[in-house]
Amino acid sequence: MTWRSINAIRALSMDAVEAAQSGHAGTPMALAPAAYVLYHRFLKHSPHHPDWPDRDRFVLSCGHASLLLYAVLHLTGYDLSLDDIRGFRQWSSKTPGHPERGHTAGVETTTGPLGQGIGNAAGMAIAERFLAEHFNRPGHGIVDHRTWAIVSDGDLMEGVSHEAASIAGHLRLVKLTLVYDDNHITIDGDTALSFSEDVQRRFEGYGWHVVRVADGNDLAAIGDAYEAAIAETGRPTLVIVRTYIADPAPTKRNTAKAHGEPLGAEEVRRTKEIMGWPVEPAFHVPDDALNHWREAVPRGIAAETEWRTRLAAYTADHAEAAGELRQWLSGALPDGWDRGLPALTPDSGPLATRQASGLALQAIAAAVPNLIGGSADLGGSTGTMLKQAGVFGPTTTGRTFHWGVREHGMAACLNGIAAHGGLRPFGSTFLVFSDYMKPSIRLAAIMRLPVIIIGTHDSIGVGEDGPTHQPIEHLAMLRAIPNLVVLRPADGTETIEAWRVAAARTAGPTLLVLSRQKLPVLDRTVLGAAGHVARGGYVLLDPPGGTPQAILIATGSEVHVALAAARLLQADRVRVRVVSMPSWELFAAEPESYRHQVLPPGVRVRLGIEAASPFGWERWTTDDGAMLAMEGFGASAPGDRLFEEFKFTPERAAGIVRRLLATRHAPSRSEGST
Repeated sequence: MTWRSINAIRALSMDAVEAAQSGHAGTPMALAPAAYVLYHRFLKHSPHHPDWPDRDRFVLSCGHASLLLYAVLHLTGYDLSLDDIRGFRQWSSKTPGHPERGHTAGVETTTGPLGQGIGNAAGMAIAERFLAEHFNRPGHGIVDHRTWAIVSDGDLMEGVSHEAASIAGHLRLVKLTLVYDDNHITIDGDTALSFSEDVQRRFEGYGWHVVRVADGNDLAAIGDAYEAAIAETGRPTLVIVRTYIADPAPTKRNTAKAHGEPLGAEEVRRTKEIMGWPVEPAFHVPDDALNHWREAVPRGIAAETEWRTRLAAYTADHAEAAGELRQWLSGALPDGWDRGLPALTPDSGPLATRQASGLALQAIAAAVPNLIGGSADLGGSTGTMLKQAGVFGPTTTGRTFHWGVREHGMAACLNGIAAHGGLRPFGSTFLVFSDYMKPSIRLAAIMRLPVIIIGTHDSIGVGEDGPTHQPIEHLAMLRAIPNLVVLRPADGTETIEAWRVAAARTAGPTLLVLSRQKLPVLDRTVLGAAGHVARGGYVLLDPPGGTPQAILIATGSEVHVALAAARLLQADRVRVRVVSMPSWELFAAEPESYRHQVLPPGVRVRLGIEAASPFGWERWTTDDGAMLAMEGFGASAPGDRLFEEFKFTPERAAGIVRRLLATRHAPSRSEGST
């Protein structure tokens, strides 16, 4: 019965890839025994209630092997039918080419870009430890689960795996277990072409417990290795399992051909014969094997019922903590969470928006105890070291994280924390290093995870560090990511409102883009209310005397340039409006009537001002508009000198507007600085 159940995974994987003529059957075939032992003996899960809070988390980091997960989910009784398996990689199916969180029951995180799942799994283990430390009481272990992940050679080659494994070892995430599919094969051939490191010694160097299984078909050895992982009390565990891709296919076993293409009808036929499996029909699962797999359903119900009994006892003894646990798991913010946000005025003095962000963050953290996060070795610069509850470290479980110089690993872990549920994570670095975080930010957007990223030092205003540290193209890149909200506030007050938006947003990641240089706090008694930040763009200054002749649109520190330019133009009796547009995404989501109210279609002279690439700005400036933007990289000098040298000055902005009004036609799309 055991091997018939294992071979059900192999047969379904071969048939699905063959039907789609696309996909990867080799790794699911090789890992079928490891998955069988995990799901039958060790993984705490409930197929009929896949989201119950104290379940174990399972991550398939090598997402190209998605059929391993789909087959197991179907066989164990999740909401994934045999017809869904037949529809592998087809339109509207529940079985896309790589697992997608929120699309298929039982899929904890979206994987495919290799290495990401390792960071996600580490983040899930972090979340479990934090929640357990916060909520468990003597006699009441209400949070007690593990995170398991299957990873591949490719996962371990990608750089993010090094960052994530390093921080996991440092933090001693004892409830994290990675199962390494050591099959020696990549798309190009044997891993010896490019990969010769000693993985065991590498992970031992990170501070991991490592166990080896010499034969991926040795069920007893696999079980013993999992037992050893559970018994380990001080380190995360890596289980290295030597497998053979496409086992037991007769000719493509242990070959690169089994990695990224169907085995072929003849190879499938011969493999089924070797397994003692009916060649026809395709997608056949014997009743006895299915019934054996479906034993997971009553086991899951029993595990969940037992937990809910414990939860009832916990609630009776610790009602306040139980209510807080429910609120955290719901994702809702506590009542009055934003009452402590500071109210800034011009009398507050000039503040870098990163400083104002720090004020907002501390106020929110005081009211939202499940807000956790930190920086990639830049806490002092980004203003993200929380005053509450200490540091999350190897032996402490506080709220401030020191991720080290690991932007990519940090972002992948943040995704795992958010996907786990119960916590609101944030991370920070200089905006230019969002290059390192881009894959994880993109995946957060795909998964609609409420991760907050703080990117400071947002323009050439960084100054003396020079072009390597001055983001030019980054805003354009980040604004191109669907479902990511980018907010670049103009002053301290807009920054406070940007945090109000970011903290309340639950349907995707939010990026706060903040200045290094100090900026005056704008006088809201004579300018537009900063509460409109939630609408993405708003009228900051309107001319007296009727409809504007021209509109200046700016973000961040350049809003101050726009306001000064408007004063110069008003002295010449030019009616000019200034629009602050901290978030393109939020503004674009507003009704057309509001967008036209802010940017009247009849006003064709619009100048966009941003010390970054002009790419995409034509959406707002119209065909008669122009840009004051960066067309090249910056330079090393004090920030105020750079703004002068690159001509981000009120005089230049006013001069462009005068020229446009005189000609009614922009000479070029951009009046860029190089």
